Amino acid sequence: MKRDLQYPEECPSLAEPPPAPRLTPEPKGEVEDAELKCGSAPVWIFGYGSLVWRPGFEFTSRKVGFIRGYSRRFWQGDTFHRGSEKMPGRVVTLLEDCGACTWGVAYEVRGEQIPASLQYLNMREAVLGGYDTKLVKFHPQEKDAEEPIQALVYIATPQNPSYLGPASEEDIAAQIIVSSGCAGHNIEYLLRLADFMRFFCPQAEDKHLFSIEEALISILPCLCFTEESLEETASNPQKSKG
Repeated sequence: MKRDLQYPEECPSLAEPPPAPRLTPEPKGEVEDAELKCGSAPVWIFGYGSLVWRPGFEFTSRKVGFIRGYSRRFWQGDTFHRGSEKMPGRVVTLLEDCGACTWGVAYEVRGEQIPASLQYLNMREAVLGGYDTKLVKFHPQEKDAEEPIQALVYIATPQNPSYLGPASEEDIAAQIIVSSGCAGHNIEYLLRLADFMRFFCPQAEDKHLFSIEEALISILPCLCFTEESLEETASNPQKSKG
C-alpha cells in the first residue's frame, strides 16, 4: 500500500541549511578524532535518519549513497526530538548486518564548518539522542564515483538507556502515531524518511521502513474514525442511545 500524495518541496529538503548554532559541549570519541586529524582535509558525515532532510549545519557539498554492512531499524527510543519521557517516540539506528546496505546522505564539511558541525551534532545526536560515533565507508550513488569515502556516522547501540530494541511493524507504527517531541510529530519523521527513499533512492529496498509506513497508513483511518465517532457522540448524546 502506497501513499498517493504530491511530493512536498520541503520534504525531504536538500536545500542549503541555516547556520549551525554555537554549542559548548565538546565532541568526543571518533568525532574528536575526525576533528583532530582533519587538518585542511574535508570531513564527511553520513546521515540515514532526520539528517537526510534536516542536517542543521553548514556544509560544502552532499552526496546520496549508501554504506554496507548495516540495516536501518526503528529500534531507538526518543524522549526529546520525536517523543517525551512519558511517551517515547521511535527513531532509526543501525544494526550490523553483513549482507545489507543503508542509504542516506553524506555531507562534506570543511574548515570552520568542521568544529561547528561536530559540536552541533554531538549535542543533537550524542547528548540528546544517545548515539555513539563510528567511521564507515560511504559509497556515492554517482556512477562515476571512484573510491568510497570515509564518513562519520552516529549509531545508537543497545547499551544506551533510550534503546528500545525490536518490535513488530504494527507495534512500532502504533507507537509512532501517538508520539511527538520538540522537533515535531513522530509520524512526520517516518513519512519524511520514507519519501526520501522513494524519491532519491527508488532503486533501493528498505522493507522495514516501508512495512512500518504501510502499517501506519492502515491504522490512521481507524484512528480518525474513532475520533470522529467520539466527537459526534459528545455533541449529540441522544444519538448514542438510539
